[in-house]
Formats: sequence, structure tokens, C-alpha cells
Amino acid sequence: MLNIQWFAESNTIEWHGLAFVLALTLISDKASGQLRYSISEEIKEGTAVGNIAKDLGIDPNILKARGFRIVSGSTEPLFQVNQNDGILYVNRNIDREEICQRTTVCLINLKSVLENPLEIHYVAVEVLDVNDHSPSFPENNKRLEISESTSPGTRFQLHAALDPDGGVNSVQQYKLNQNSHFRLEVKDRGKDGKVPILQLQSPLDREASSSHKLLLTAMDGGKPPNTGSMEIVIDVLDVNDNAPVFTKDVYSADINENSPIGTLVIRVNATDLDEGLNGEVSYSFGNVNSKVREMFDVDPSTGEITVRGRLDYEVEDSYEIDIQASDSGVVPFRTEKSVTVNVKDMNDNAPVIEVTSLSDRISEDSRPGTTVALLSITDLDSGVNGKVISSVNGDVPFTLTTSIQDNMYAVVTKSQLDREDKAMYDVTVLAKDAGEPALTSEKTFRVVVSDVNDNSPEFLMSRYHFYVTENNPPGPPVFSLFASDRDEGDNARISYHILRDGSEYNKVTSFLNINSENGHVIALKSFDFETLKTFQFHVVASDSGTPSLSSNVTVNVFILDQNDNAPVILYPVSSNGSAEGVEEIPRNVNAGHLVTKVRAYDADIGYNGWLLFSLQEVTDHSLFGLDRYTGQIRTLRSFTETDEAEHKLIILVKDNGNVSLSATATVIVKLVEPKEAFAASDVKSSTKADEDNNVTFYLMITLGSVSALFLISIVVLISMQCSKSSPDYTSKYLQETNYDGTLCHSIQYRSGDKRYMLVGPRMSIGSTIVPGSHANTLVLPDRRRTSEETTPPIYLSWYTYLDQNKSKNILDKMSTNNRFPPPKTGTSQHGVMLPVWSSVTELIFCC
Repeated sequence: MLNIQWFAESNTIEWHGLAFVLALTLISDKASGQLRYSISEEIKEGTAVGNIAKDLGIDPNILKARGFRIVSGSTEPLFQVNQNDGILYVNRNIDREEICQRTTVCLINLKSVLENPLEIHYVAVEVLDVNDHSPSFPENNKRLEISESTSPGTRFQLHAALDPDGGVNSVQQYKLNQNSHFRLEVKDRGKDGKVPILQLQSPLDREASSSHKLLLTAMDGGKPPNTGSMEIVIDVLDVNDNAPVFTKDVYSADINENSPIGTLVIRVNATDLDEGLNGEVSYSFGNVNSKVREMFDVDPSTGEITVRGRLDYEVEDSYEIDIQASDSGVVPFRTEKSVTVNVKDMNDNAPVIEVTSLSDRISEDSRPGTTVALLSITDLDSGVNGKVISSVNGDVPFTLTTSIQDNMYAVVTKSQLDREDKAMYDVTVLAKDAGEPALTSEKTFRVVVSDVNDNSPEFLMSRYHFYVTENNPPGPPVFSLFASDRDEGDNARISYHILRDGSEYNKVTSFLNINSENGHVIALKSFDFETLKTFQFHVVASDSGTPSLSSNVTVNVFILDQNDNAPVILYPVSSNGSAEGVEEIPRNVNAGHLVTKVRAYDADIGYNGWLLFSLQEVTDHSLFGLDRYTGQIRTLRSFTETDEAEHKLIILVKDNGNVSLSATATVIVKLVEPKEAFAASDVKSSTKADEDNNVTFYLMITLGSVSALFLISIVVLISMQCSKSSPDYTSKYLQETNYDGTLCHSIQYRSGDKRYMLVGPRMSIGSTIVPGSHANTLVLPDRRRTSEETTPPIYLSWYTYLDQNKSKNILDKMSTNNRFPPPKTGTSQHGVMLPVWSSVTELIFCC
């Protein structure tokens, strides 16, 4: 056992006639791990009691991290501990008389708790009494009636003075003023203190003096002592020489706590041998404290002691009651008897559950057995009534374990936690005593399961398909992706980015950007269907946990066509680039003669690229007709001498988009005599011979890239086909008489001494290769024998029809031609009906 003396002073000490010195005594018991300090009552708030950390050998640097604190049962704690240095301080004013009534040693038990790992140390603080109360009598004036026949030596017990202080500061002595008849005796009654007794020294003589005044002074043991006084007036009465006598030497009774008010406790009885008023006995309380008067009543006539207040075994288990029996004589005699009342315990207190430590958040990856809370479970009852059985109520992954310290329990996990399954638990601890009937209590506290990054982000779909209209404005989002994460907080905060690796899609993803916060995909430039129709990229969603988890998804983007390309006139085209041309035909041609064919091209597809021709302006509607699908201009009747020699036709070419786009071409038709028409054709061919030499050069390069077998097959089959038909040399082009102008078309032309024929479905004069047109275009010059006149380049184009019904009608038309087998129908990547031939032979037969 080690004794250490501590002295602590308040920062500011007030002096009221005495110097205030705080003495602290530390008792350290290594075996029990308990500290004991001593302080004086009424010391100021903030006064240091002792250094717990130092006395226990705990490093002050870990106190705050381990949650060092004092656990007490009071609502407003008397002490607090500094987590920085471990010093115990007074938290509020301490009144020993309020805390420890009628207790010799006032001891306050505290528990200091350290967590991680859990340590509990017990601290006892003894509150030393300060002489802050003066003795006081129950009444300032006391009147006694004493018969003159009273014998010397008779004692009269007086009411003791009360002093709330304890120990030496309580009432220590009484003094009586100087007189000739009475002396003072003091009886020590243990815990009830010292009682003054007035003793008659010499006989009283009422005739000499009918009354006597005495001054009784009570002094405590303080330095200097405090005092209190009571004036005693003694009335001398005539003779009544018998005092009441109790029938029993000892009175005791047992009564259950919480007994109803008015319950009979015991009946005392006293007799007086005198007669008349001198023999009538009345009962009253003797020298009892205020608590007895609050709890019991005594009937003056019968001597029955009954319950007046609520008896509580846990507050007071026994009472010593002084009953005074007085006769009714002129000078009454009084006799006192002590009655012992024992209070029996009943099961009237439910267990009390106090949460001394609580970790309101626990990680979901905590191992089973992790401590969540520390509980103190007590029952104020005694015996079987105070025995408590505790458990965790409900189907929760927690259980209750006992501690080495009595009445201390720990709530621990009993299985693995999963926040995504349940993020919060309301844990209810049930405590039940063993009394009859049993009383129960419950305490519910909430435990939140904190998140661990154990879930990867998940996209709503395993693969995304988005359709974006071309010509989208750069900048605004074109589509959006969303991923979710079952975790929370930073573990569920998702950021997006486009996976850019070394693949071929990097060229496309270079002009894509994604908002890392919301997954909005932004196009940095407009899409052009004619250039790019579909592409694919990958998006990665990553959470912000540690370590970060991620997942990716494939995104397929399809560009939708818009009608953003107006038709382009390929023929006629003048030397300055305008869509104008002059056609010369003989006057003697018959009705149905092909004057020329307007060629046009639209880079769009489907209805947006399907062109229709119409006559916007014509000098004579009776002379010329225009095929709205092929653009062929034919004569409607034979020419007469009265017809004008020159006619102007303006042809409108428009597509079939929702908002139709159009272009116009101007054709000047001149009527000439047959011989002049042929000569003029030769002159034009000769004039443009040099210009076509370059075209021929590029044409030869293109033809050289084609397989020799393919060229030979085409030439042989074309020759066989052309031998069946006779050319018409009256026009610029050698037309086949059976061509109906829908899909298949053939053109014969000359180059030097050689003669060629180009075939293809829906050939358009003057067309060119355009990216995204789905056309296989071959540029070939058409050269007549004469060097004076040449024709514009001839192009072969494939047209796509979106409308399946129209495609079917066209294919039906093709099937009616006996010269070629019907084509099969195929579907493009956009669901478009296309004519498909299985071999070059079918293609040649078609044409």
C-alpha cells in the first residue's frame, strides 16, 4: 500500500475568516487497481483532484485517442477528467451533506474507462467535511413543566441540536448557563449524535420561583466552533409523582417497503399509576429526525405507529423511532421508548441499464467478437430480487458477454456484417430480475454499419446502343450512361472515363468526351453519316474507394442520316460548272425519241437520297415529256414546221426527305436538220478531244486494277448482248431500244477506232465517287470517231431504296425482263432492301 499526499489549490481562493486548504490523499492498491483521493466539500469547480494517468502509469499522449473518460451514475457528473493530461477535476459544487446524509465516511466511487483495448480503473474520492453549518435546535424556545415535588437528580431529556456537518464538525458539546437548580449532562447516542439531558440538582420551590429560564448552547468541533442556542423555560407545577411506564422493554416491527399510507406498523402501550388527568397517557415522537416524521405518524391516544410516507428499502432499511409517553398531570411525566422498524425488501425496482461506452459506427468488415458497447446493468433490490439475467433481444448479429467486473457487460458482434444487406441496427438489450413477479427493463441503441469498398460499379445494361442523328451540334451531350454502386459515400461516388487504348477506335473516341461526374457523353464535333455510320467504344466507371473498383461497358453508336445534302446535277453541266446544257436533235425524230437524260446524285440514303424529276418550266408542254424517276426527256410528238427551233426546259430535281431539298437543271433543245445534227456532233467531239485525254489516262489506271478475267468476261458478254441490238446513231448516245429506264442501263460509245459499252444498274451520267454514297462508280470517257465532239463522263451508280414496297415493285419490273434472272433481295446494316446478284453473269444479263 502506497500513500501519497497531494495538495491542490484553486486558481482563485476566497477567504472568509479562514484559509481554505484542499488536502488530497491518494491511496494506490496495486492488487486491486483502485485509486483513492480525498477532497474537502465546497471546493471550487475546476479544482484538481489528482492525476489519474500518472498514478496509474498511463501515457498521457494516448488518453484522447483511447477515449479516456469518467463514468458515473449521476445525471450531472461531479467530476470530469482532462483527456490531455489525465488530471481529475471537480465539475460542480460538492455538498457533503447533500451527497452523504448521516454517513461517517462520504465516499464517491468512479470508473475511468480506456478503450481500444478496454481498460476500467476504479477511483474512490472521499469528500471531507467542512464546518459550513452551525448547530440548530428544532425550536428556539423550549418550555418545561416540572413539579415541585420532583426529586433532585431527575433528568429531562432535551431535543438535540442538529448540525448537517459530520465528524468533528458536528455537535460536540452543550453548555448551560449558570443556575442553582439544574446541571447539564450529554448522552452520546452513536449515529444519532449527542443528546443534552437536563438534570435537577436541587429541589424546586414553586412558591419561591414559579419558573426558571435557562439558555442551552450547542457547539460543534470546528475551529473556530459554530454555535446555536435554545431558551428553556421551566414552569414549576404541582405534584404529579408517577411517570408513564411502557409495558415492554423492547419494541420492534417489520414492514414491507411501499406499504400503503396508513398501514399499522406497531402499537406501543404505557401505563401511569396516577389517577385522573395525572394518569391519562398520550403518545408523541421523542427525539427523532425529520425523516422519521416524514415516514411515520403516531396516534396520541392509542400509541399506534402508522405509515405516513413512501417506504423504500433501497433508501433506508431500518428506522429507530423514539416514542414519548406523557401523562396528563398538571406537571406531566414523560417516558421515552425506542422502537425499531425494519423495512423488508420487495421487488419494486426494475433493472437499470446504463450505456457506459458506445461505438455507434462499426465497419462492415469487422470480425465476429468486435465490441460495440459496454453496459452497466444494476438492480437496486437485494437478494433474489436483485439478481439480473440479461440478453440481446431480436434477430440481430450481436450478443451479450459478461465482464470480469460485476454488473458490466459487453455487446459484441456474433457474425459477419454486410452494410449492403442492412446498414443500421437497433440493438435492444433486455434485463430481467429473478423476483416475483419479475421486472424487466430494456435499452435500445442504434449501431450504424460503416461502408467498406467491396462492390464495383454496375451499369444498367451490359451493352449500350445509341442512335445519334448526324449534324449534331458540338458541345451538348448526345447521350448518357449511368452506373450505380451499392456502397455509399466515396465508395459509391462514381467517375467515368472513356477507355482509350491502342485500338482503331481511338480515332473516333478522340472527338468524344465524357463528363466524369454524370456520364454525359459529349461530341466535340458533328457526326456525318456519309463519312461515319457506326462506331464502338468502351466506358469505364470507377468508384472513389480505396482501393478503387471499376467496371466497363461497350457502347455502340449508330449515326442516323438526315436530309442534309441537296441533289447535285451531274448532267448537263456546262464548262463554267452551271447545270446547263444544249441538246441538238433532228426535226424528223418520231414521238418517244430520247432527247437526253438529266443525271443527278444525292449523298443521302433512303428517301433522303431518292430523287424525283419534274418539269418546272417548258416552252411547249406538248413537245417534251420527263420521266420522273429516270430523268429521261423524250419527245411527245413529231415536230412540225411551225414549231420553234429552240426550246428551253428547266428540270427540278428534288429528294424525298421530310424537308425536301432540290436543284434545277436547264436544257436547251435545238431542232436542226438531220445532216447538220450529225456534223455538229463531230465538231464538238473534236474540240474536246484533248481534255478527254487526261480522263482516259485515269480511266486506264482504274481499269488496270480490275481483274483480267473480270474484264474479259464483261467484254465478251457485252459484245454478245450488244450484237442483238442495233444502235441509233441519230443521237449522241447509242441507246438500246428495249431499255425501260428503271434500274438497268447500258451506254455504247466510241473511243478512237474502238467501241465500248458500259453497263450498270441505274447509271447516272456525270456521277462521281462520293464517300458514304454506297455507289460503285466508274469514270469512263465516251469518245466518238470524230475528234470534234466528245460526251461528258459516264458514271455507274448503285442506288439504295429504303421503302420495301417500292423496292419490291422495282424488283418485280426487273423480273419481267426475260433477258436476265431475277435478283435476290438482301438487307443492309440499316435494314435497307438492296438488289443482289450472285454473279457477274447475272449482272451482265440484267443489263
